[in-house]
Amino acid sequence: MSMEQITYVIGHVNPDTDSIASAIGYAWLLRERDGMNAVPARAGTINPQTTWVLDRLGLEAPCLLTDVSPQFEAVARRMDSVAPDEPLRNAWEIASRTGGVAAVVNEDGTPYGLITGLTLFSFLSELVGPHPERQEMRIIELLEVPCHEAADTEVPQFKAGSRIRDGLNRILREERNYFLVVDDEGQYVGLSRQRDILNPPRVRVVLVDHNEQEQAVGALEEAELLEIIDHHRLGNPFTRAPIRFTTEVVGSTSTIIAERIIEAGLSAPGDIAGMLLAGIFSDTLFYTSPTTTDRDKKVAERISRWALSANNPLKGETLDSFGEAVLKAGAGISTRDPDEIVSSDTKTYSSGGFNFGIAQAEVTDLLQVDKHLVELKDALEKLRVNRALDFTILMVTDVVQSSSRLIFINPPPVFDDLPYPASQDGTRFAKGVVSRKKQLLPVILSLLETSSRNVK
Repeated sequence: MSMEQITYVIGHVNPDTDSIASAIGYAWLLRERDGMNAVPARAGTINPQTTWVLDRLGLEAPCLLTDVSPQFEAVARRMDSVAPDEPLRNAWEIASRTGGVAAVVNEDGTPYGLITGLTLFSFLSELVGPHPERQEMRIIELLEVPCHEAADTEVPQFKAGSRIRDGLNRILREERNYFLVVDDEGQYVGLSRQRDILNPPRVRVVLVDHNEQEQAVGALEEAELLEIIDHHRLGNPFTRAPIRFTTEVVGSTSTIIAERIIEAGLSAPGDIAGMLLAGIFSDTLFYTSPTTTDRDKKVAERISRWALSANNPLKGETLDSFGEAVLKAGAGISTRDPDEIVSSDTKTYSSGGFNFGIAQAEVTDLLQVDKHLVELKDALEKLRVNRALDFTILMVTDVVQSSSRLIFINPPPVFDDLPYPASQDGTRFAKGVVSRKKQLLPVILSLLETSSRNVK
């Protein structure tokens, strides 16, 4: 693999199976086709369905990346070091190779200090200053002095994984050119120059399965956004320069990634193909969602030849058996924590002066809602408060009967006009509604926008 800077391929916060699958699939394609140092990442906790799919295919979960603000490790240079008791000549040799600086590191690996041209000058001034007899000391004698006598021990230390922006104020107050970088255990990692810290390389990012900054990894505005691949409505992505932006009317982002692999003339390994297949099945509810297109079905059929072939993890499965297994793995709320249910697949929106969130969970029987309604409402209210939303909705979808039950917290009065019958417990039954994006959200947005116009 190339040693070039890493490019992270990452989906939205609260990642679903399609988000994880498209990140894994596209990172593989960028490596195979373009030779890029591409790494799949995730912006949050993996849900039970995705965990099952990864285990079934023997794949590791993408690395967790919750913030793409540049970190000190990006500007740390590993330089040779000396021990505090070593002679100054050893530090002199290192400094001659590094531009005039040598790190002094204790036996246990923790930094002791730095030796620079300035510290050497200060040391010599103190050594010779008021002592005329010492002015005749030979250079060879000076170079035998222990390093700890000439080291600056007040150099600030920063953890490699900490954000540069959090340390900028301190760095700008310091009259130093070099700073120490350590790991989480306080072990020496390297040195960072001030000019590199003030102009760090931006983290390279490709977004998949979303394009709205509110749903993206933290500090996206500080990253170098290279590309977006999505199948949702257009948001307002932040870019510093023109990028490649792909949004397609298909049922899943995994479909788009699989098409790219096919167009490149490549055959994905069985585990990668199986992951993309699961992404398609999950987002289209195994073709029952109205978001499903012929392209989704055609691509799924094509990549199933790779995923279901001999000597692959899904050997012995069929499209039907694997599709049903994927849905079953994501269905059910009885064994899950209510807070996890409402937060694991939540998307936030703004319309008509309202900020709101719609969460979705899948079950095989809507009667499960009755047993947990109080706990789910409490979790929804907590979600609303924590994210400063005006109202929240939980869409519990029956993947067998292809209908949903809607739970509301603090709904606006205009929701009295929702075209779904209300129950005495305040929930509403949305027959035939399984897609948040294509069925529920347009109805919600229409009511809010109409209400906003009427107020004006």
